Amino acid sequence: MGPHLTAAQLSRLLGPWTDAAPRLADALAATIGDLVDRGFIPAGALLPPQRDLATSLGVSRSTVATALGLLVAQGRASSRQGSGTRIRSTRAGRTHTDAGRLFSFTNASPGIIDLSTGALPASRVAREVLAAGVGDLDPYLDTDGYFPAGIPLLRQAIAEHLTSSGIPTTPGEILVTNGAQHATHLAVRGLLSPGDLALCEDPTYRGALEVLAQAQVRVEGIRMDPGGLDADLVARALRRTPQVLHCQTSIHNPTGLTWSRSRCREVADLVNDAALPVIEDCCSWDLTLTPRPRPTLVGLVDPDLHVSCWTMSKLFWGGIRIGWLRASENRIRTFTELRKTGDLATSVMDQLLAVQLLHRSAEARQERREDLRNQLTATREILQKHLPSWHWPEIAGGSGLWVDAGVDSLALAERAARLGIKLAPGPAFSPHEGHRTRLRLPIGQEPERLATAVGLLREVVGEARGHPTPAAPIR
Repeated sequence: MGPHLTAAQLSRLLGPWTDAAPRLADALAATIGDLVDRGFIPAGALLPPQRDLATSLGVSRSTVATALGLLVAQGRASSRQGSGTRIRSTRAGRTHTDAGRLFSFTNASPGIIDLSTGALPASRVAREVLAAGVGDLDPYLDTDGYFPAGIPLLRQAIAEHLTSSGIPTTPGEILVTNGAQHATHLAVRGLLSPGDLALCEDPTYRGALEVLAQAQVRVEGIRMDPGGLDADLVARALRRTPQVLHCQTSIHNPTGLTWSRSRCREVADLVNDAALPVIEDCCSWDLTLTPRPRPTLVGLVDPDLHVSCWTMSKLFWGGIRIGWLRASENRIRTFTELRKTGDLATSVMDQLLAVQLLHRSAEARQERREDLRNQLTATREILQKHLPSWHWPEIAGGSGLWVDAGVDSLALAERAARLGIKLAPGPAFSPHEGHRTRLRLPIGQEPERLATAVGLLREVVGEARGHPTPAAPIR
């Protein structure tokens, strides 16, 4: 038996599918068939119920029924009354499905307005450093070039960078990775086995959910409030003997909130008493709207239980594939050995560039802070003008807003895709497909482009509610 795909998961995988054939049923069948043939839907996967899929895609149930019937006729699926429709193709080479986020990076179109990602362009600091080049490579050319834990120069620079930020760190507590997703993958592999239970925030970073799904672990989401993860619910969840807690205390993705200091202490006390390892995602640590220090569980959680994942993508540029794990030296040695089985080392040239970038981190933080403030102001004005009914929590930082659109976000995303607008609906950020009216909306879009997209979305939201949405003046 394969995985059970929800309507939300399949909708994200489909992307813009309506142009695949003149008739909607043919287009849906062709797109699902293509996903099967390319391995994004594995053999044995159970497709969502027809009613759920029709609602998410904004089409009639008969359209979905016809499309699934075509897949059965093609031999790609089998259907049995009361049991649903299951994929039969053996051409699919993978044994799991993606939630759609990572697949989308290879499926971008220049004609699409992409409001599904908060990734930022290169900062001015990054452009200047990259233009100057990597510097002196000669000392490394006489080596084999493989540094599984990272070159000593960068590990030292990272340790100094964190220490100056209030997180005392030694080079031995650092493992350099190929970005934060790689760091999260290593942490999950090192701490969890298939069938284990992992706790996380609900909502949480969708990239982490994908890593946990690939590791074939059970995931339980815990509700958040404005102060962070609900400590009472964490205490209850600990009775089910989880193996890991994944969380984001500094700048939370997707909400943009930050944990209170008191909440950090409460949760730290709970995990210490339970001896529960913690994977703390610190990727948005630098993206704050004010220079105030960000909270973290470092120093509160037993060092042997605490692992944190970091990146240079947010502060500088995603094209610099440098991230790192911070953990106890014993953990770092374990993760380094684990890393060797799948990836020998990170590019020396990228690491040398990273050293130069970290020397200018204070300057880069100030640049990002000013940009985010300006972008947030522009985004607020555009949303308040075109969609005044939308609301969101005030953010402490990050590159997006956790918007309550007041309508089914999956159906909204599907309708928007037909207009050339790509959205990130709330269920993508939930292990339980929750937050059905939420969207994560980036604030880094060029204002005119965002205004165009939001103007079109206004019409779509009106259709979803069954009546037009009136415009309103900027408040």
